[in-house]
Amino acid sequence: MKDAPVPFTRPPKGGCRYRMTISYDGTGFYGWQCQPDRPTVQEALESALLKLTGETVRVHSCGRTDTGVHARAQVAHFDLAIPREAWKLQAGLHAMLPETVRVPLLRQSVPNFHARYDAKGKEYRYSIWNAPVASPLHRFQALHVRPRLDVAAMRAAAAMLTGTHDFAAFSANPRREIGGTVRTLWRLDVRRQGENVRITAVGDGFLYKMVRSLAGHLIRVGKGVVPVEETGSILRSRRRTARVETAAAHGLCLWKIYYGALPKCPPLC
Repeated sequence: MKDAPVPFTRPPKGGCRYRMTISYDGTGFYGWQCQPDRPTVQEALESALLKLTGETVRVHSCGRTDTGVHARAQVAHFDLAIPREAWKLQAGLHAMLPETVRVPLLRQSVPNFHARYDAKGKEYRYSIWNAPVASPLHRFQALHVRPRLDVAAMRAAAAMLTGTHDFAAFSANPRREIGGTVRTLWRLDVRRQGENVRITAVGDGFLYKMVRSLAGHLIRVGKGVVPVEETGSILRSRRRTARVETAAAHGLCLWKIYYGALPKCPPLC
């Protein structure tokens, strides 16, 4: 979701801004953003930083994830009034955070770095365990789909969605999207490796539950429930209807955030 620009901010005088990469299993969390009386990733990080530094810290993320969604490399920043060595902060966080949250990278950043508004693009991956019998090892990280998916049909549908389009039909709440519903998908592809089918989406930004909606549609195409050709008419309709299903949250992972060089745009863009 695109928001209006935020005012320019800097760390407190004499303080320091830190940038960190966060990895987490979202199974036990109600998403990223703090909520009253519910465990969230943001709350876990801010509570750990308070215990570690004695400062009330707001952790600003590159974006929010929904309940049950995972992250491999989510990026966030925070400010401290009293600077501390980054490696000590990183070690201290790992001593206080639950085992389902880790900070693979933490370092000082330039004062005007903003995890969200400096981001140029995001990559999400949706995992499917495509076999008659569910895998206990993938039950929290992949959606179980029993019928064998037609990956070629899914790829054909994905190609119709790649590029710059109005994705209102693939937003769970298109009427409330700030900044409109036009987005650019640089890449949307489907790959199979054994029983694992992976959908990768890379774009300049995503609407509310857009990736899960894209995955839900492609899965229906792969099952043969929806013809490939219907993808174009759904996209052009710019209306969210029951024809597009939202795939379960636990199959989704925020994979990468792009800040510098952008991924190469495929020909269909």
